[in-house]
Amino acid sequence: MILIKNGTIYPITKSPFKGDILIENGKIKKIGENIEEKGAEVIDATGKYIFPGFIDAHSHIGVFEEGVGEFYYQDGNEYSNPLTPHVRALDAFYPGDKAIKRALSGGVTTVMVVPGSANPIGGQGFILKFKSDIVDEMVIRQPAGLKMAFGENPKRVYGSQNKTPMTRLGVAAIIREYFTKVKDYMRRRQEDPKTPIDFTLEIGVKVLKKEIPARCHAHRADDIVTAIRIAEEFNFDLVIEHATEGYKIADFLKKKKIPVVLGPLFGFRTKLELTDMTYEAIKIINEKGILAALMCDHPVIHLEHANIQAATALRYGAKEEDLLKMLTINPAKILKIDDRVGSIEEGKDADIVIWNTHPFDFKARAEKVFIEGKLVYND
Repeated sequence: MILIKNGTIYPITKSPFKGDILIENGKIKKIGENIEEKGAEVIDATGKYIFPGFIDAHSHIGVFEEGVGEFYYQDGNEYSNPLTPHVRALDAFYPGDKAIKRALSGGVTTVMVVPGSANPIGGQGFILKFKSDIVDEMVIRQPAGLKMAFGENPKRVYGSQNKTPMTRLGVAAIIREYFTKVKDYMRRRQEDPKTPIDFTLEIGVKVLKKEIPARCHAHRADDIVTAIRIAEEFNFDLVIEHATEGYKIADFLKKKKIPVVLGPLFGFRTKLELTDMTYEAIKIINEKGILAALMCDHPVIHLEHANIQAATALRYGAKEEDLLKMLTINPAKILKIDDRVGSIEEGKDADIVIWNTHPFDFKARAEKVFIEGKLVYND
């Protein structure tokens, strides 16, 4: 048992307060003031700030690893075909990526790792915690979503090869053709269970059965609307990844009840799709009541700086409360793991970070990081 005492606790789902947290068997057993527990290891958190572990719902950590070089030498994109739904980020994940320890130093404990955005359908993502050197022991859910990409990335990759898709028309057509084949495959399998299994289509079955969502890379407003249009045609759930121009169609996203994972918001506006990128998007999206999380898109922004990216949005009118939710409970809800993580509540996993000061302070350091009650990082 571990007893963290006298810290300023940010439960996220409730107002902050000074108090104690009792951890037992990897879970948060009790939260309150003046807790006493005989035999517990006591950690004095006087003057410290206690938050749930941060969650990034869209990351390439471990598949675009540090020290390997350009993306073409990385394992995050299977460039050989615009349709690779059967590949799994899990099979390429490298637990020895040095970025993982650095992510822990920034208070990040849980991520969803997805393939890159080279292909209209790029493969399967999974959710993990940074709690082991063995990827299979890290996994929370696999598969957790099917990565899809709209807009410039697949156009650039295959246009340079003089192959389809070279245009937005081609991207949408390939995705429609795929799900049409999935529907036919489902029909044939139902009529004749001996129909041979096709691994490229099986994951599409999970999407159409709403067992997992499509995770749709889309920056520009028209690409976001195209992704939603196709999802409605085939009746599957989706999450919009990046949503750079989502603020322009915020009322539409709200009406359609589409969650978004915004970001990254640092860096050069290097592509046409990013011309109107703005931190003000966070304020607009949250004011509309859209379920939204904030991503680093690691390695575009290193996960260790998730708190700094969020804090920067304060300059543009975003509310601290909204930003903290975008790093914790909101991504947990989008990933459908909020019964376990995303807030400090009794019965949830003890994924807890002790900071030397508020994480939105530029001088903030995560001093101790616990995942399921185990100390995984000690500054």
